[in-house]
Amino acid sequence: MNDISAKVTIFGGAGGIGSSVAFNLLRGSATYDIVIVDTKPNMVTSHVMDMQDMAGIDGFSTVRAGTADDAADSDIVILSAAVPLRLNTSRSVFLTDNARIVDELAVPLIGSGWDGVLIMLTNPADALVTWLHERTGFDRRKLLGYTLNDSLRLRTGLGRALGVSPRRIEAWVLGEHGAGQVPLYDAVRVDGSPVQVDAEQKAIAREYIESWYVTHVALDSGRTSTWSTGRGTALLVEAMLAESDEPVPVSVVLDGEYGVKGASSTVPALLGRDGVRDIVEWDLSAAELDALHTGAETVRGAADSIQLGRP
Repeated sequence: MNDISAKVTIFGGAGGIGSSVAFNLLRGSATYDIVIVDTKPNMVTSHVMDMQDMAGIDGFSTVRAGTADDAADSDIVILSAAVPLRLNTSRSVFLTDNARIVDELAVPLIGSGWDGVLIMLTNPADALVTWLHERTGFDRRKLLGYTLNDSLRLRTGLGRALGVSPRRIEAWVLGEHGAGQVPLYDAVRVDGSPVQVDAEQKAIAREYIESWYVTHVALDSGRTSTWSTGRGTALLVEAMLAESDEPVPVSVVLDGEYGVKGASSTVPALLGRDGVRDIVEWDLSAAELDALHTGAETVRGAADSIQLGRP
C-alpha cells in the first residue's frame, strides 16, 4: 500500500465535476479516504455504489458518502458545489449565487479552526478565493483556485496550430481565469525545446482558448468541463502530496508577487501538503505583466462587489 494518504472531502461531489474528481483520485497513486457530500443523497449513493465496485482495481483508496462534519478532520476539502449551469457568456454571472454557497460551506469550516487546504472549483474561482481570504483571514497559501484548464486548452489550441499532439507541448496561461487570461506564447516548448510561435499560429490558439467557454456553454448540454477538471484536480492533489518540485498553474491570493496584492490570480506554484510552498516568479514581458495586472484588478473588483458578511 502506498504510504502517502489523505482524507479528501468533496462538497458538491454528486455533480459531474465532483464525481469526476472522486473517480480520478481513486485511480491515483496515493491512498485516499474520499468523502462525497451533496444535497442529493440518492445521487451520492449511486456514485458511491458504482465507484466502490471499481475502487479495488487501481489501488487502496476508499470512497463513501458523508456530511459536512466530515470536512472537520479532512486534509483537503474540494469545493465544487455550485448553482446549476445556465446559458451565459462569462463565469462572472454565477458570482453572487455561488458566493452564497461558499459562505454556507467554507466560512463555517474555516471559522471552526480547520487547518487543511481548500481547493476552489466553484466559479468564478479567482474572485471567490479572493473574497473568502478577505472574509476569513485564512492562510492564502491554503486557498487554491483551480484554473489548470486554461493551460490545458492552450496546449490543445497550440497543438492544432503547430500540427503536433498537445501531449508534446508545454504551455502556460497565467492571470485571470476568464477574459483576463494571459497565455505565455514566448515560453512554449515542444518535446522540451523552445519553439517560436508565429502570428498565424497564435491567432489559431487564441481563437480556441478565447472561444472555448462560450462555445461549450452554448451547447446547453447541462454539463461543464467534467473530465478535464476532474483529472486536473486530481493532478493538483497528487502534486501536493508528493511535494513535487515541478510548478503547476494555480490561482492564489498574491501578496506582492508579480506586482499584485490582494487578488487571486493564476501563477506557477510549488505545492505541498500545506498548500502553496512557493510562488515562482518568471520574467514576463511588459505586455504580459500589464495583462496580468489588468486581470487582477477585475478579480479585485468582483470580490469587492460581494456583499455577504459586510456590515
